[in-house]
Amino acid sequence: MMMKCSNTQQLRRPAAVTRRPAATSRRSAKTYAGATGTFIVGGNWKCNGTHDSVEVLVNGLNAGTIDANVEIVCAPPFVFLNQVLDTLDKSKFSIAAQNCWIGDGGAYTGEVCANMLTDLSIPWVILGHSERRSLCGETNDIVGTKVAYALSKGLKVIACVGESLEERESGTTMKVVEEQLAAIANVVDKTGWKDVVVAYEPVWAIGTGKVATPDQAQEVHAGIRAWFANSVGADVASSVRIQYGGSVNAGNCAELAGMEDIDGFLVGGASLKAEDFVTICNSAKFSS
Repeated sequence: MMMKCSNTQQLRRPAAVTRRPAATSRRSAKTYAGATGTFIVGGNWKCNGTHDSVEVLVNGLNAGTIDANVEIVCAPPFVFLNQVLDTLDKSKFSIAAQNCWIGDGGAYTGEVCANMLTDLSIPWVILGHSERRSLCGETNDIVGTKVAYALSKGLKVIACVGESLEERESGTTMKVVEEQLAAIANVVDKTGWKDVVVAYEPVWAIGTGKVATPDQAQEVHAGIRAWFANSVGADVASSVRIQYGGSVNAGNCAELAGMEDIDGFLVGGASLKAEDFVTICNSAKFSS
């Protein structure tokens, strides 16, 4: 049964796969969005943890050695944001919220607005995750409105897109993903994309242990970049960072990182294991 979240109110909208070449680097030839212009890894802790387990996780992350050129964003549950802000090594890690409301604060029980996040100096927010779409009924238009509002308040956004198993098997993967992206592009101007990272997460691979093959992931990432070139602009297509998410782990990250259009990862379960997450972050060295 669908859980009804408060942000489902009616809104008024304000070919061949190639690996990265060793000698000639696409990454070095392009300008990336975001502060550092690097491979970006996000850790989505979802609805997990206790005060004590978060302390253990943070201590493990702080002790880990990051020896790759990588931007790292950790997204704890709301109730642990202050704890993580106070204890996580911010010279290595940035912090994200897992969601925010579509507009200003007010009589919206259970919601958190963008102004609250910026007041805490939270720089990032994850929006449009498939679990929010499926469990809370967030439509493409709702996600687009959220992204636009978060950007207007100075947040940077990891915007999630992806298809279900049924949609993949019916051959509509790119149609679904393009519609999700278009709903954002309809309300975000071209300059706004510099503060957006797109996370492609095939829904059928999230938390299931199933992983899109590197070739499958690359095919969709290349399709997303082509959509940007055709629908937003070639400059945005060449600058937007596209993460892969969907059961990324310490064992498969290196091969995935080597694909031409994979610019980072959005990690779920493996981000709760400090050693594994550090390994995934360091796989950025395989992205030439």
